[in-house]
Amino acid sequence: MTGRILIDLFMTLDGVAQGPGGTDEDPSGGFEFSGWQAGYPSSGMGETVSKGMQGLDALLLGRRTYDIFASYWPHHTDGPSGEIGRLFDRVPKYVASRNADIALAWRNSRRVGGDLIAEIAELRAQHVEVHVIGSIDFVHSLLAKGLFDEFNLWVYPILLGTGKKVFDDGAKPSVLRLLEPPVVDESGVMLLRYGRTDLVPEVGTFED
Repeated sequence: MTGRILIDLFMTLDGVAQGPGGTDEDPSGGFEFSGWQAGYPSSGMGETVSKGMQGLDALLLGRRTYDIFASYWPHHTDGPSGEIGRLFDRVPKYVASRNADIALAWRNSRRVGGDLIAEIAELRAQHVEVHVIGSIDFVHSLLAKGLFDEFNLWVYPILLGTGKKVFDDGAKPSVLRLLEPPVVDESGVMLLRYGRTDLVPEVGTFED
């Protein structure tokens, strides 16, 4: 069975996925709203995040997200987030980087970034569920080549008007398939799960 590549992102209603988790997560480009997710009350989405991790057996991360995870999760293997911390610490971590000399101190970590198409094929052969979390710049590369199987989007009813967006002009034209009805919590945060198809958008004219 061929493994799947799943992209997990927290996103605002206007499509921004930059720096959701902390004030110093990603201020690049003068972004002033890093930490926007942490400042929004949403008690209902934690369960959906944990449930979505149940099949995860590898992480595929951009370099910035990897550094954030490596500095946090190995030290949070107990307490409320301990289950996710232990999972992330245990599974293989693949880091997308063009720098062949990067130091990856977190255990079970190695670099990818030479031939992305071939490396994704290798990951599919080795794992069941490879999750790409955050890593918005790297996600753009995956979207440009159609190298994903599932999109999990946690959409927050926030408009920022600035920041790195999930879908930029380089995404490969694709038709996605809704995998299950949307899940919405009491604060209006919505989980949307889409699967990739081999279809491309068609054009036409509305006629009677």
